Amino acid sequence: MSSPAIAVEAADPAAPKSFLSVRDLRIHFPTDDGLVRAVDGISFELERGRTLGIVGESGSGKSVTSLGIMGLHNRRRTRISGEVWLDGQELVGATPEQVRKLRGEKMAMIFQDPLSSMHPFYKVGSQIIEAYRVHNKVSKDVARKRAIEMLDLVGIPQPDKRVDDYPHQFSGGMRQRAMIAMALVCNPSLLIADEPTTALDVTVQAQILELMKELQREFNSAIILITHDLGVVAESCDDVVVMYGGQAVEKGDVGDIFYRAHMPYAWGLLTSMPRMDRQRQERLQPIAGQPPSLINVPKGCVFNPRCAFQEHVEGDRCVTEHPELLPVVGNHAARCHIDPQVRERIWRDEIEPKL
Repeated sequence: MSSPAIAVEAADPAAPKSFLSVRDLRIHFPTDDGLVRAVDGISFELERGRTLGIVGESGSGKSVTSLGIMGLHNRRRTRISGEVWLDGQELVGATPEQVRKLRGEKMAMIFQDPLSSMHPFYKVGSQIIEAYRVHNKVSKDVARKRAIEMLDLVGIPQPDKRVDDYPHQFSGGMRQRAMIAMALVCNPSLLIADEPTTALDVTVQAQILELMKELQREFNSAIILITHDLGVVAESCDDVVVMYGGQAVEKGDVGDIFYRAHMPYAWGLLTSMPRMDRQRQERLQPIAGQPPSLINVPKGCVFNPRCAFQEHVEGDRCVTEHPELLPVVGNHAARCHIDPQVRERIWRDEIEPKL
């Protein structure tokens, strides 16, 4: 149950119907070299029981977005605007104390590197116990039983003994499982997983992803999965947001992105992805160039310095006019100046045959 101090009246006209609603979120960092526009106006919706994948190259703003939702940025050093609604509670305008009460109880995060995310001087069980007791007025014995139960739930062998081990005594896969146990100990409604399978072997990756699916089915939680691995997205996600240069450049359900993509950057990601289910006739094609500086973001379309399809746009709109994220069909939307019918033809004739 939420604390009375952070309860929101049901009649609040601004509260969206979606469980999680991110509206025009902007996260900027002032530096000596200039303003870093790490996230520059991203919006998306997520319902309970569904998984949203956020994909893009390093530096596109994926992790910054997740930390913004969790309220983990230093507000004195960060400029944050927009809205983040979680089950009727607006988080950007909430006080740090209000967000802290929601963190762990209603939303939790699995970080990319469990070894650096867990305190090396405290036992794994002690850290899970602390996370549980922050939000539940229970004794240490009750919390310890809960920690053992969670370690067993995530597949840690001999949980009653391993609860007293330190993080360095766990393998990489077991540390990731322990992080999941810590994140889920209070049954949060929203789970954010930032590269949860990085540096794990393929077998352990599959086990971790299956574990997250099982826990989602049990708790009906909403999951945000941040990853570079499009194979993981295809296997695990319902909806996808493609980020580039701090912006959402395309979004839709998994079928939209993998079988009807409309944005040249998404095309580049797909054609650079290896396929194991059939023989590829051509070499993989990496996206030419480098991701943009978030201090000196390109004018016009943020992808224009690397885009190979500008010939399909009349004039110099690609370098002078910033494209809007416009709907294609249903919930599928893309940010591109190329006419939608032309994009469909390019996909059918040039991109799809390469996949």
